[in-house]
Amino acid sequence: MLALRNRIKNIVEFSSIKLAAFSLLILILACNEKEESHRRNHVELSNQKNSRVNEKTFTINSQIFNVLDYGAMGDDQTDNTKAFSACMKAVIESGGGRMFLPDGVYRGRIIIPGTKKWITVEIAGESEPTPVFGTIGSIPFPKNGTILKCLSKSGPAVISAANTPEKLYLTFSGAYVIIENLDVRTYDNPGISGIDLKHAAQCKLENVFVNTDLYNVQASKPTLGANGLVTPACNNGALTVLRNVTVTGYHSGIVVNEHTDGDNIVVASNINGLEFQQAHHASRFARVGTYRNTHQVTVSGRHGFSIEQMNTEMPGRGQTNTENAWQTLVSDINDPKNLGIADINYWVVEGNVGAVDKFIRNGGASIRTRRIGSAKATDKSKRK
Repeated sequence: MLALRNRIKNIVEFSSIKLAAFSLLILILACNEKEESHRRNHVELSNQKNSRVNEKTFTINSQIFNVLDYGAMGDDQTDNTKAFSACMKAVIESGGGRMFLPDGVYRGRIIIPGTKKWITVEIAGESEPTPVFGTIGSIPFPKNGTILKCLSKSGPAVISAANTPEKLYLTFSGAYVIIENLDVRTYDNPGISGIDLKHAAQCKLENVFVNTDLYNVQASKPTLGANGLVTPACNNGALTVLRNVTVTGYHSGIVVNEHTDGDNIVVASNINGLEFQQAHHASRFARVGTYRNTHQVTVSGRHGFSIEQMNTEMPGRGQTNTENAWQTLVSDINDPKNLGIADINYWVVEGNVGAVDKFIRNGGASIRTRRIGSAKATDKSKRK
């Protein structure tokens, strides 16, 4: 009888163990199923996300127009004007996009057609240019990067924005023009401008170097009135943003119209470094380097503006010759009609001397100037 009871007890205990093991197995299977379900959901969500990313990437890429696909050649020989026009036409017809120039030396002009629609037109090079400028000596000029040049003696700028065919009451196109990572070149003593966006609605330039294809100290005196950069004109709905822009070798380096905001700007070896034209809205510059210009700042129209730091260098004794004597400073402020209303903080360096307390004004009765470190702004700097 005792043996029977022990046998029944063993059977019950064994059954309990089997039941516990079975229950544990069920629990493990349930956990695995839950984990697998979670994994499948995660994969599905990831695939959906990747699908959206790919769709977005495709959309972005579809708005990039490579000039090589339209027949352009960066061989420094081919005139690419027709290829550029075909590419730009595709950009405009698609409602805007990016005209992309891979590294190379491209000859020709880019003309942005006028449009009555508000669109964004980008012109972008592959590589950020080397902004070569200085005050003495000579240096080899860059041969690599994304270079766009036009050696014509007359006609439109290397890059220009056209007006709308039906001008109506408008004096500008609806194009918001973005130019970045581009080295723009004309010839020495240019008869054409570098970038003329007078008829554009708005613009933004970043990492742009406009030059005459040689070191600025060696530039010939500009006698044909060409400008390095012309910003959108007054009343264009104008907004201009300039970042890391260098202009050398023109009659006026940058023609400044209203609503211009600039930082890390260099104008070197121009007749006029910055030329402020008629504006209803004020302009602002953070740091501006003005080097070897005949006039560092010229005011040709009523314009309110500020320059938070105008860092100037004039050539010193022995740093000019008969070819570049025109780069000798005549005035830091050239405002003979007293049209400017401005605040300027400045720092002046003379070549072979160092920092000097010199600042030459021609007019500018309403332009307050202050040497960095001075107690207050003044208009008592040296006048011509």
